[in-house]
Amino acid sequence: MIPKKKVCSACNTEQYIWKRHLGQPFCKSCWSCHESKDKPKTKVPSKLKQKSDKQKAIDKAYTLMRKEYLTKHPMCEVKLPGVCKGQACDIHHTAYRGINTLAQATWLAACRECHDWVHLNSKKARELGYLK
Repeated sequence: MIPKKKVCSACNTEQYIWKRHLGQPFCKSCWSCHESKDKPKTKVPSKLKQKSDKQKAIDKAYTLMRKEYLTKHPMCEVKLPGVCKGQACDIHHTAYRGINTLAQATWLAACRECHDWVHLNSKKARELGYLK
């Protein structure tokens, strides 16, 4: 069967008919602009949570524990000669943080300068026992 051109009800030109809506023929270009009640609504994707509820609880506990730890250990525990400023403001995790975030056995109070040095010189820091 060879399709025949028919008159589009929107643009009133002779076109190949793309769709019919309520008995009226529409060409492809007119149908793309046509809003139909039969047309499925596009769903707006919902935003994903930035953090899971479990991770939020871990972060909240970590914040409280970190503050308490730094109160008990106000001085830098890394104490690198020529680098250390003395006053601790960071918690350095000697083991991978993801699993051991709340394990205080892997924590060291560190000043910003010592903490930066440990992460910039990982090979030497491993030898000194600051990284595992």
